[in-house]
Amino acid sequence: MSVVSPVTVTVPASTANLGPGFDCIGAALTLYNQFKFTCLDSSLPEGVRITVTGTEAALVNLSGDNLVYQTFLKYYQYLNQTPPSVEIEIKLGVPLARGLGSSATAIVGGLVGANQLAGEPLNQIELMKLAIALEGHPDNVVPTLLGGCCLAAKREETNSWEICDIPWHTEILPVVAIPNFELSTQAAREVLPNDYSRGDAIFNIAHFGLLLRGLTTGRGEWLQTALHDRIHQPYRKTLIPGYDAVATAAVEAGAYGMVISGAGPTLLALVPSYQATAVVAAMTAAWQEEGIKAQVQTLALDTQGTRVSK
Repeated sequence: MSVVSPVTVTVPASTANLGPGFDCIGAALTLYNQFKFTCLDSSLPEGVRITVTGTEAALVNLSGDNLVYQTFLKYYQYLNQTPPSVEIEIKLGVPLARGLGSSATAIVGGLVGANQLAGEPLNQIELMKLAIALEGHPDNVVPTLLGGCCLAAKREETNSWEICDIPWHTEILPVVAIPNFELSTQAAREVLPNDYSRGDAIFNIAHFGLLLRGLTTGRGEWLQTALHDRIHQPYRKTLIPGYDAVATAAVEAGAYGMVISGAGPTLLALVPSYQATAVVAAMTAAWQEEGIKAQVQTLALDTQGTRVSK
């Protein structure tokens, strides 16, 4: 079976919400999934052949129901074109179902790969809009595609999205603590209330504004206040054993604060660069005392977003 047009798409992980920025802000991180697409000139029974390597590879669906391939198909449906048979080789670097945007990498990877094989008829903005529509919210897919820290707001008149890049001070480092258990986004959403008080809404508006200024300036006292939230974290933390102990340990070791990354269970501390090593050790030890093994590491902001190589 001969092949044509191999293309490799490298997609960063992301962290969403950052405390008070529920469902509207996210940042790309230096963990990656890689997707290699090879268009085949002979048909396959399911239209696709999928191989996966990397940590948790055994958990990935290899059938036509795979999210990367389903997104690939939806791209061609959007263009009203027949999709080609394709081989997709996946290299996993982003943990699954941990609140680091693994599904967003699959959606963005599938769209960008399909767009490359189709001759790039869609530009980056068109791909972004399609990714948001497929994911249902912008906070992971936008930074995953574009890189950096991004705020997304919907324009009511046109039902379109305004995307604003948020400057991130170079001295603020993200430390992620990834536990050895999963938490589904559905479960994390089910614990949220349907209504909030005016006081909670005002609290989050004020803290989100302060978060934006804290990220830009690197002022620690602003970040210490800004990372608090009343919309999702008080409810979701009940699903994460040891949350309070890990948060206390992170702050005592020098972190500005700790939040739930996306829907969790990964916990994200924002840390001055000179305190990163101490915070990693403290968060690791705190979860160990709870009987939970976690991979804790210092990352950086990915500023390039999704990239393509041929």
